Amino acid sequence: MSASSPLQVALQMDPLEPINLDGDSSFVLGLEAQKRGYELWHYLVSDLTYWHGQVCASARPVTLRREVGNHFTVGKTVARKSIKDFDVVLMRQDPPFDMQYIAATHLLELDHPRPLVVNHPFHVRNSPEKLLVTHFPDLMPPTMITRNLDDIRAFRAEYEDIIVKPLFGNGGAGVFHLKPGDENLSALFENHMATSREQLMVQQYVPAVRQGDKRIILVDGQPIGAINRVPAAGEARANMHVGGRAEPIELTDRDREICARLQQTLVERDLIFVGIDVIGDVLTEINVTSPTGLQELKRFSGVDGAALIWDAIEKRL
Repeated sequence: MSASSPLQVALQMDPLEPINLDGDSSFVLGLEAQKRGYELWHYLVSDLTYWHGQVCASARPVTLRREVGNHFTVGKTVARKSIKDFDVVLMRQDPPFDMQYIAATHLLELDHPRPLVVNHPFHVRNSPEKLLVTHFPDLMPPTMITRNLDDIRAFRAEYEDIIVKPLFGNGGAGVFHLKPGDENLSALFENHMATSREQLMVQQYVPAVRQGDKRIILVDGQPIGAINRVPAAGEARANMHVGGRAEPIELTDRDREICARLQQTLVERDLIFVGIDVIGDVLTEINVTSPTGLQELKRFSGVDGAALIWDAIEKRL
């Protein structure tokens, strides 16, 4: 980290061209890295290669700027650049949490902690959003994970108003609200089974979602603030990918209680940047793969989550 040898930082993420300059958390993490004098590189997860006993990537140096239509400049691609040339790799590609995502965690784990991978690749692989939350059943709404239609019918008979979603989905894709009397359960189940081998997560519908789905951001296990995502009219999902509206919101005593319960697990797993979802008084997801919300949090509260995350990373170096 000396002036003669700046920190080398890799952004392992999706293409830079379509990113939302006002909403992308990876973008502000990159800007903060540049602000600190670090050299920034970019590569796609598909650029990772294991060859001659080394994990490499076809990476290119990049400069980011907050200019619409001119938000990045890249240098010449370096083929098969060793991952060990980097000090930090930010694993920021978007889910779905599929086999490509899992393979990337295995490859990055070969060299971690040199470079330091954020979040920790082993624990990202073993802490998917909708499964890590099951370690805290008393904080969740009633929940079932299954591929059995009869079990879902029994769950629905007990709770009536339910949410059905793919276990490894993201951004609200494939999420359905089935109200009492809705006749589409069998058709939705058949469609899912025809296109996917993954289980479904079924939860009791929480009416408080109409007031918002709260995203709480934690750094090193500590909550730094929250944003409220309010569903659009006629929509059961609050995800901003599907039209949810972000609003400022304060942490409640219940929110802090939930965060305190999670803290030890997040710290033990070295999950530096985490976003949890809370609806009313219940915890629904623990997002560790590619959490979002940093830009909205800074706009609403002034809290600079990107700076706090880099402070946490620097402590580990």
